[in-house]
This record gives sequence, C-alpha cells and structure tokens, in this order.
Amino acid sequence: MSAPATDLSAAGAPATPSGRRQILVTSALPYANGQIHIGHLVEYIQTDIWVRTLRMHGHEIYYVGADDTHGTPVMLRAETEGLTPQQLIARVWQEHKRDFDSFGVSFDNYYSTDSEENRVLSESVYLALKEAGFIETRDIEQAYDPVKNMFLPDRFIKGECPKCGAKDQYGDSCEVCGSTYAPTDLKNPYSVVSGATPVRKTSTHYFFRLSDPRCEDFLRGWVSGLAQPEATNKMREWLGDAGESKLADWDISRDAPYFGFEIPGAPGKYFYVWLDAPVGYYASFKNLCEKRGIDFGAWVKPGSKTEQYHFIGKDILYFHTLFWPAMLQFSGHRTPTNVFAHGFLTVDGAKMSKSRGTFITAESYITTGLNPEWLRYYFAAKLNSTMEDLDLNLEDFQARVNSDLVGKYINIASRAAGFLIKRFEGRVQDSAMQHPLLVQLREAIPQIAAHYEAREYGRALRHTMELADAVNGYVDTAKPWEQAKDPANAVALHETCSVSLEAFRLLSLALKPVLPTLAENVESFLSIAPLTWADAAKPLMSAQPINAYKHLMTRVDPKQIDALLAANRNSLQATEAPAASADAGKKAKEAKKASTESETPDTISIDDFAKIDLRVALIVDCNVVEGSDKLLQLTLDVGEGKTRNVFSGIRSAYQPEDLKGKLTVMVANLAPRKMKFGLSEGMVLAASSADEKAEPGLYILEPHSGAKPGMRVR
Repeated sequence: MSAPATDLSAAGAPATPSGRRQILVTSALPYANGQIHIGHLVEYIQTDIWVRTLRMHGHEIYYVGADDTHGTPVMLRAETEGLTPQQLIARVWQEHKRDFDSFGVSFDNYYSTDSEENRVLSESVYLALKEAGFIETRDIEQAYDPVKNMFLPDRFIKGECPKCGAKDQYGDSCEVCGSTYAPTDLKNPYSVVSGATPVRKTSTHYFFRLSDPRCEDFLRGWVSGLAQPEATNKMREWLGDAGESKLADWDISRDAPYFGFEIPGAPGKYFYVWLDAPVGYYASFKNLCEKRGIDFGAWVKPGSKTEQYHFIGKDILYFHTLFWPAMLQFSGHRTPTNVFAHGFLTVDGAKMSKSRGTFITAESYITTGLNPEWLRYYFAAKLNSTMEDLDLNLEDFQARVNSDLVGKYINIASRAAGFLIKRFEGRVQDSAMQHPLLVQLREAIPQIAAHYEAREYGRALRHTMELADAVNGYVDTAKPWEQAKDPANAVALHETCSVSLEAFRLLSLALKPVLPTLAENVESFLSIAPLTWADAAKPLMSAQPINAYKHLMTRVDPKQIDALLAANRNSLQATEAPAASADAGKKAKEAKKASTESETPDTISIDDFAKIDLRVALIVDCNVVEGSDKLLQLTLDVGEGKTRNVFSGIRSAYQPEDLKGKLTVMVANLAPRKMKFGLSEGMVLAASSADEKAEPGLYILEPHSGAKPGMRVR
C-alpha cells in the first residue's frame, strides 16, 4: 500500500516561450519514523521560496517530494506499535503532509518511496549498473541478533565504551568521552532490538563500485560545476588526488528481515534504503508526469535541456554529490544541474533540546497559535547561499517579526487605506503612480528577485526592509493624519495615500516568495490578480477600487513563545524515535533484565555506600569542550582550597552560562580519568530517564541554597 499523492497547480502567470525554463526541484525526503521539526523546516522553506521565485517568472517548474519509508527503523517501530509498516507510513505521510501544508510548502506532488513507480525505477537503475559492471558481491561479517534473527547495523548495538567504561553507548562512538571505535570493541555488547548478545555471522552483500576509475573520472569533472565552494572543496577532499582516489565501494544491500524492495535475482536481499530513497525523487516526479501528461523521459534522459536541483542538508552531501550523480550517470539518466546544501539549525545558540523545550515540532508551532509565516520570514532573513549554520534566537525572532513585518511593512497599509476608503472611494490617484519613490521601488524589484534566485534570501529581505524604511520616511514627512484635518489638502492627501498603497503593493511583491499567504490576502485587499515579477511595472489604477482594509498580521506575543516552549518541554509523546530504534531496544533489554533479576534485586550495604564521598560543589566556571558536542568542562570548588576539573556529558541540556555559580553534587573520591580533552577529576551527579535522549530530560542535582562547597552528602 502506498501513501496517496497530492497534485497542486503551480502558481504564477505563464511566461512567454522565449527564455522559459523547465526545472525539477527536490528537497531531501523526510524519514517516515518521526515528526517534522523546525530543523527540517529550514530546508523545505528554503526550497519553497526558491521555487515560488521561479514560478513568479513564469517558468515551468515542478517541486516534488516524498516520505522516505524503507529501512530497519521503520520496520521495528511498526512492530512496536502493532502495525504493518504500510499502516505506519500511511499515517506518518498524513502527519508530514499536514505540517508541510501548514507552513506553505508548495509541493506539486508529495508521494512515498514505497510506491510501484519507485520499485520499477530502482530495479531499472540497479540492473543498468549491473549490466555496466558496477555491481559486485562480497561476503562480509556482521553482528547478528540471535533472538530476532537479524543482522545489526552499528547503531543497533550498544555496550560499555572500551575507553571510558560508560554504559549504554552506541556501536560506533561514545557520547560521554567522544571516542570512536568498531562495534566489536564494545564491552558487554547487546542488541538494542532484543537485548541479546550479538554474534558474528557472514553474509553475501551487493556493492556499487564507486571506486571504479570510470566513477572517479566522471566525478572529478562533475564536481567543478557545483555552486558552493564549500561543497566543491569537500568533494575534492573525498575524491583525493588524481590517481589516488579515496572513494570506497558502497554496500547497497541488506538482509531479510527488512522493509524495502527485494533485489532482482537475489532472494532475501533488499535494496539499502539509501539506494531507493534518491530514486524516489524521480518516482514522485513520474507519478506527477502520469497525472499531468508530462513526458517523463524528456526530463530525465541524458542530454536533457531541463534543469534539476536538489536542496539538502550538509550532512547528506556525500550521498548527493558522489553516489547519486554516479548512479544516474552510469544507469542512463541525466545528472543533477546542481546540489544546494544548507547548514544546521540551533535554537538560542544550542542544539535543539527536549528538556529545554527547544526541540520544536512543526505541529506544536501551529497548535500553539504562532503564524507559520513568521518563521518563514525569520529563516529567510538568515539564509544565504552558503552552508553556514543558522540560529533561531527566540528573542530576536519576536523582535524582528514585530519590527520588520508589523512595524515597517504592514504599518504602511494600515496608515493609508482608511483615508483612501473614506475620502476617495478606495481609488488611487493615477498621477501619483510615477512618484520618484515608486520609481525607486520598481527599479529595485528585479534585483530582489535575482537575490532570491541566487539563494541570498537575507540580502533580498534587507533590501526590501530598506525600501520599507524609505516608504515610512515618506509617510512620516507627508503626515496624512495632519493632511486629513484640512479639506484644502485633499489632493495632497490623495497622493500620499496612493503612493503609500502602491509602495505597499510593490513591497508585497518583493515579499511574496517568503509570505505567500499574506501576499494572497494583500491581492484580495487591493483587488488585483496574483502578483508576478512582471507586475512591478503595472501600478494600481483608479479604475479598480481597493477593498476595506482588514488587519493582515498581528505581533508576536511573548506568551506565545512561552506556550511553545512549554508544549515541547512537557510533551512525552514525541514520535522521533532514534535511528536505531534505541527506545524499543532499551525497553526490551530492561524487560529481559527484569525477568531474570526481579526475584534477586541487587543491593549494597551501608558500608558500600559509605565508600562514596559525595560532596557539595560550586560550579566556578563552565565552558564548551571544543571538538565534542556532548561535553561541558566544569571548574568546581569542593572546599579544598583549590578547584577541580570535571568533564560532564550534559551539553545537550545546558549552556555554560546556565551553570556558572550554581551548586551541585559530585563524587569526590572517584579516581581521576584521563580523557582526550584533559584530566577529569570527579563526576557530577545528574538525574535522567532511563533513556537520556527521551523526556523528561537530564538534570544536574542542586542542593538547597544553604549548602556550602565541601559539605558531605550522607
């Protein structure tokens, strides 16, 4: 069963055939194992603004997407919920589509990788690569769960870190000390699926020969066309020097049980999700082509004059600039025109955190009553054509939306419309349409449109707001509220209001790719057709009166931000399961442990407890540990006349400034441990749920304010 597709008509007036481009655009496919959050929305909003910009030029442009549905995590989550994988992905598809619609992401088609089109295309690509000599088989040894009878990827194995001894660490890296290692290095390893101890087992796997010299030669030429210097440099780093390629072959198969497409001629072997997921771009487009009568082959065949662009996060650049173009090149398809990568999102300068309420889902943003176009504007104001990370500072978000959109932009219409309706029947003064201020705005529109197409959204919006400042300066100088007091100023008042409304129309045109819903309301208010870039030269006319002004946008209320954070902090229903389905595995392990140990629980004597020296400590200083996204470096006063240095894996829950000056509790007689970042001389105590990644989060212990550094906890 496949998720339904949606067919949305492209907006914008048709352009003349001369210079009309044919463009296919995609964003990365969200995985059908979790909710859409604001980090995801950076990419979809960025893509949507670009697509809307080009639609407004009248180009033939299609924006397609799909849910990425295959793989072990989806299979295990469906099992945990008592559903078939198809039932789970159909439900998640509805949730994802709801969220994209809420934020104005205008897919022409939103589909599913679990579709017949994708199965046929994936098989076709694979067989073409096989025919060309790019597929080979090898026997590999992997960890195997003897209870679930399945092979385990690295992230499905946990155990004790071989370096620092921390428990419940993944099979590839330690979240406490930052060490990386092989799953075989873990002490006391267990499967996160069943809790069983993994065994080693050999299986035949299928590989795409990316190391083939033909791939290297092709990719060295293709990389020179990438738009972003950072991407080009990273590609060249991956490729290595000529004749010394670093490219490794790619394992494209997985063993049953697995939710996905079976490999032709290989019973029990399935395409790894990363093979059929990018093919899903074409499957979604093919589905659209069949409904609209578009020649799919003309768009994807080698030498096609159409354009193809992919917007992605920088974390998946490797797949989209190595495997994907090579797969297309050697399976008889055209290659991407370009790949545009963006950076990561932080909230208030830190990673999104469930405990702090900043792991914000798209749904919670909408249900707490915030306007989605506020977020579209804020993201756009910070986005450029590079791979830089961007930060959602919630105070800045509130200030910028209230200042720019309401104070500068909306304010223009609210100050002029009432006078025009009451005094002049809602009709502008035709002679005012050539005012020098309006000439300035019209001349700026093509450059603003060019900034959008170059993905320099921040530059486009800065230019727009500079123009809004000029318009407000004009209104402040003319003072229509003063002009309205004297009937002798009627002509001047009419001109002021007419210039203001035409300027508002031009600013709305400049903002339309970012604020499509607001622009639609403006078009209704001004009684005009949907705005395109060509309409900059078509001013308002007296023959068509405007409608009565209705408030177009409210200010951000600080209480709304508080409600948003509270909603995400308090929610215990997050559907974002870790990639390795660690929650399910954790529960399975705990259940197994409980069944074997419930009759004889471990206990310690009072003498055992007395061996632990727990002391009240003052956090004198706290700093981020460079090179680690898990650790904070604490300088602690334990009443010894000197300070101690302690590394603690609590960065996901705290910023350094949150902790300075606080009291906490530490294990003072723990043997010092040498870490790659320095010597750790103790351990601070923290409370967390069984899974520290889940709600309610991670909290350091804080003694009563009357406690003093060095006091013993008994």
